[in-house]
Amino acid sequence: MKVISVTDPAAAAAGLRKAGGILSDSLIEEARTIMKAVADHGDSALLDYAAKFDGARPDSLRVTREEIDNAYSQVSKEQQRAVKLMKDRLAKSELALLKRLKGISLSFEGVRIERQIKPISSVGCYIPGGKARYPSTAVMCTVPAKLAGVKRIVAISPPRKDGTIDPLTLVAADMCGVDEFYKVGGAHGIAALAYGTQSVRPVSKIVGPGGSFVTAAKVVASGSVSIDMVAGPTELLIYADAAADTRIAAVDLVSQAEHGPDTVCGLVTTSDKVVAQVQSEVQSLLERITRSDIVRSSLEQNGFLAVCRNESDCVAFANEFAPEHLEIMSKNADRIAKKIESAGLVLIGQNTPSSASDYCLGSNHVLPTLGFGKSRASLSVLDFVKVVNKVKASRAGLKKIEQPVKEMAGAEGLLNHYEAVKARRDKE
Repeated sequence: MKVISVTDPAAAAAGLRKAGGILSDSLIEEARTIMKAVADHGDSALLDYAAKFDGARPDSLRVTREEIDNAYSQVSKEQQRAVKLMKDRLAKSELALLKRLKGISLSFEGVRIERQIKPISSVGCYIPGGKARYPSTAVMCTVPAKLAGVKRIVAISPPRKDGTIDPLTLVAADMCGVDEFYKVGGAHGIAALAYGTQSVRPVSKIVGPGGSFVTAAKVVASGSVSIDMVAGPTELLIYADAAADTRIAAVDLVSQAEHGPDTVCGLVTTSDKVVAQVQSEVQSLLERITRSDIVRSSLEQNGFLAVCRNESDCVAFANEFAPEHLEIMSKNADRIAKKIESAGLVLIGQNTPSSASDYCLGSNHVLPTLGFGKSRASLSVLDFVKVVNKVKASRAGLKKIEQPVKEMAGAEGLLNHYEAVKARRDKE
């Protein structure tokens, strides 16, 4: 992990983003090329890309009910109980938010406005696969969609070498209410959801995390269909003061780095001693952990330890970096958390590891990356509803605004806008 001495926290954080967090033009164009092929050739392109990228050629793109039932026989009761716990805890959190979403109706000066909360009609949930399996993501994407009232929930995930989907992922998706599951991933899977093929009907919105390639594909797809956010490779930033347990900090960095070599894990502190201890702890862990090759690659390529002059600079660094996960390990964790404005998820205190939030704390682990924590937070029921606006004006209400409409239409050179209002007055 590289050590950075920070004098300008905003510039240092922005520099890290520029170095490793921006989707390249070449990646976008590669995704666009693949997606155009799917738009042009449909299922045949999906199968060709599955063979090329996943080393698999499924017998059918859609998962059958028989395959789902068979998946249950391959999953332990303990795993099913874990999925149910995740589902129930997340549902409790989402329902608390959903109950606050109420329609608004108001009348004033001859105008009535109604703002109704309605579910979107269909969603496509991307469940990462490949080198690891993510049944937890099936829970995180599906539960808020189901609670919001989405009628058609589609899931996709890359097939394994034998052309099947991981059994626990299928079970989790089924337990949470997925209606259709397809054995396809990558940019070609995103294209299927966006444009449709012979087997896959397009959806109204695409949600879910993925690597850089999937993220690039979602950016391309956003020209045709709504997406939730830019949710690419995992990020973790830890704020640690001199009171922090450096071994715990090291374990947490390692736990997130195992997602893949493109994961970004860092720590910000005012203490050179903390940096030295974390470095030592990480090196010690690398000698005995599983997936050490992935962790080592991730930390060598993207890991960092930033040393700031004071607490305020640490906070400024964190707010500019806007990490997916921000852990605060400090004797004043609650006070510091109040100063955080930009993070996908803020985890307060040493007993709140990001790995636990990935599963069972009741929060959603689909979070903004690449600095988009500045403008939004986690996936939630808010991503699966829309506000339907209805307006009705009386004759008197329209007459009351005739002159302001005339003034603005004239100022903007759109004179027929006013004529449409005037025509109604002329009928009097």
